[in-house]
Amino acid sequence: MVVDDCQTTRKLLGLYLKARGYESIFAENGLDAIEKLGMNNVSLIITDLNMPYMDGIELIKNLRAEPNWKHIPILMVTTEADEDEKRKAYEAGANGYLIKPVTAEAVAQNIREILKNIFIIRG
Repeated sequence: MVVDDCQTTRKLLGLYLKARGYESIFAENGLDAIEKLGMNNVSLIITDLNMPYMDGIELIKNLRAEPNWKHIPILMVTTEADEDEKRKAYEAGANGYLIKPVTAEAVAQNIREILKNIFIIRG
């Protein structure tokens, strides 16, 4: 699932994922993401930080508090380069953090690392 209030960013990240063989579901903000999670099976979430209605940090906190979703890996992709924001994202439960603009390879590499680390922890 790609969660971003910018349609262009959603489309671009969706193309990056499609090129790597992933199917994508799109949400415009955290509230939209939670609604769509109730209707879809999602194995990874890429979310922006700054969004209206529910930002990325609140989305992560909500997901980590929900037993059915707390296991879903989350990669934050944002323009926020501030170390404090990055720390907040990891404290909330993010598994990765990338600063925009991102490349398809950077996204793919981060997804591989997140999945590898989750496999090691759960395996």
